[in-house]
Amino acid sequence: MNNKAQQYWRQNLIYLASLLAVWFIVSYGAGILFVDWLDQFRMGGFKLGFWFAQQGSIYVFVILIFIYVWLMNRLDKKYDFDELEESEK
Repeated sequence: MNNKAQQYWRQNLIYLASLLAVWFIVSYGAGILFVDWLDQFRMGGFKLGFWFAQQGSIYVFVILIFIYVWLMNRLDKKYDFDELEESEK
């Protein structure tokens, strides 16, 4: 693997680790670990800890998918691995 591909892969792993950390904090942290503290707040009539466990974590997961796609498209362009530009050449 050449140096350019190694840097690309390393940056991809950094993105994955960061997004998975957010995913873990939201799903396990907000839904289980911090639920007692979060329950003192209300969102839409529900306790915030309950809301995160039932709905909020799902919204965050979907947002993380869009963020990952955006980051990878930017990374592809940075390292010139963009498939759309290759097909247009």
